[in-house]
Amino acid sequence: MRIDKFLKLSRILKRRTVAQEACSGEKVLINGKVAKPSANVKIGDVVEVLYASGVLKFRILNIKETVKKEEAASLYEVIA
Repeated sequence: MRIDKFLKLSRILKRRTVAQEACSGEKVLINGKVAKPSANVKIGDVVEVLYASGVLKFRILNIKETVKKEEAASLYEVIA
């Protein structure tokens, strides 16, 4: 699955266009490398999203094409 789509489905970022802009602005890292919006992610990848207020680092636990709002948090685990 594309990183921009995963960020939207997991509710980490609200819209896919916002996720694409974050990737294009080099604010998303997959396993320590800058990710383009079309970069594929897989289970076990460590993703970092750089916000103005800090960094969110998480590991992908599951990938689904559709997910309910209540289940979105089960797709990843936050790494401290």
